Amino acid sequence: MSNDQIKISPNSLNLYYECRLCFWLDKKKKIKRPQPYPYALNMAVDFLLKQEFDKYRKKRELHPLLVANNIPAKLFSNQKLLDQWRNNLKGISYYDAELDATLFGAVDDILEFSDGKLAPMDYKSTGSKVANVYDRFQLQMDIYTFLLEKNNYQTVRKGCLAFYIVDKESGFIDRLPFKKEIHVIDTDPSYVRGVFKEAVNLLRKDAPLSHNLDCKYGQWLEQASNL
Repeated sequence: MSNDQIKISPNSLNLYYECRLCFWLDKKKKIKRPQPYPYALNMAVDFLLKQEFDKYRKKRELHPLLVANNIPAKLFSNQKLLDQWRNNLKGISYYDAELDATLFGAVDDILEFSDGKLAPMDYKSTGSKVANVYDRFQLQMDIYTFLLEKNNYQTVRKGCLAFYIVDKESGFIDRLPFKKEIHVIDTDPSYVRGVFKEAVNLLRKDAPLSHNLDCKYGQWLEQASNL
């Protein structure tokens, strides 16, 4: 991997936290963990939600979910820029000249507050009974906040997670019912550059490190290599 090819996303940094060997193999050698069954339903919900939120954006109206949860913000009005930030190949990015590497992420949506400050919002669909804010969601919101600030936007240091939870008690009736709620979390971008630097430096090493002790993929790789 040449230096100018280093491009890291929130998912990549989450993998770095989970297992540095898996991260190194993924980014350096393109050897990926076995892929899970594709979450086609989640992807479909994500697509439909973007369409729905964009309809309210185009009409410059508040989305009912924001109103119901007393979120004092409107949807980010620059659709063209948001479409770029949503693009998985482009996203919102920050090139670090010192590291000669890029950190980027594809956002779902952005909220804009009355003082012009922004906050990232991500759609989450789940079949669980309750909405769980996992560590990877926190990392994701922290990185998005970091990227917005590095692109000269002021933020409220908050992230909004819009959960769409399958309501299993209401029955199917040819439609999948959802319960909807928003979780607002504090974001902390202060550590992001540091972990980004650590990850970039690891990718510039020639020899992989040992896997994290609790990484089942690393355990399998180690056992397979001993055969």
